[in-house]
Amino acid sequence: MNPSKPNNNLPTLVGLSAVVMWSATVGLFRSVSEIFGATGGAALIFTVGGLLACLVLGFPKLKTFPRPYLWIGGALFVAYEVALALSIGFALNREQAIELGMINYLWPSLTILFAVLAGQQRGSWLLLPALLSSFCGIVLVVKGDSAWSVQMLWQNMASNPTGYGLAFFAAGTWAVYSVFTRRFGNGVNGVPLFLVATAIVLWGKYALGNEPALSLHIGGLLQVAVMGALMAAAYSCWNHGIQHGNITILATMSCFTPVLSALIANLWLGTTPSTGLVYGVAMVTAGSFLCWVVTRRNALDPGKH
Repeated sequence: MNPSKPNNNLPTLVGLSAVVMWSATVGLFRSVSEIFGATGGAALIFTVGGLLACLVLGFPKLKTFPRPYLWIGGALFVAYEVALALSIGFALNREQAIELGMINYLWPSLTILFAVLAGQQRGSWLLLPALLSSFCGIVLVVKGDSAWSVQMLWQNMASNPTGYGLAFFAAGTWAVYSVFTRRFGNGVNGVPLFLVATAIVLWGKYALGNEPALSLHIGGLLQVAVMGALMAAAYSCWNHGIQHGNITILATMSCFTPVLSALIANLWLGTTPSTGLVYGVAMVTAGSFLCWVVTRRNALDPGKH
């Protein structure tokens, strides 16, 4: 080992542990939203996640935050979380909730694309077919078992434009957050603060909107506790990984998240995956993996960014 170069294997492994924990989010988000409502359920989850993150990691001192990371990074984090949670909660049924969750997994390929554009990673023209594979996979996910046509795709998305719009927005926002945090985070972990901020935004929406009243549901509260714990741990690990580890490996190995997530969500929610979902997830995964193959030999020294 060259002592002059930092060893980023451990931070990379820490970041990869988040992939495993994230795989349970789609199914749990949906089941909690069915019990407490889309906004109320998400607010409960982020409240628990934020409190646990503060207990374990401590509430960060604002004076240690680089201002771009605090305000812009924090806004990106909150926007992503709210968009993802509400997109799944607003799904018309459980099958569509899984579809919307899979759209979110465009972010690994988009992260690599944005890292190349930001000069954090070298790429080549072969990145384009990799990205095309991921986007074609999302088309198959939205298509489901229906026959292919542009009109059919439009009708599927038009059935729930808010849900689909939020899902696509979430995918792009998290990719931007990952690249932005690596550039401006300066080693600071703002996850506890950002989770609390997300909870505050969601509770504000709950208070101002025409939301159903929350009721005591022991099973639902247990799911909230599990989801909150997974969230606090996953985002803390990911934040550490993208700041100190190999962003290309993290973004690309996370390509396996949709496979594991789709499996867990279908088992948890008791749904049967459509043919389009199976092939679409495979293409999203293949696209992300190809992104890694294209860029892995051209990685820039992470210590320089």
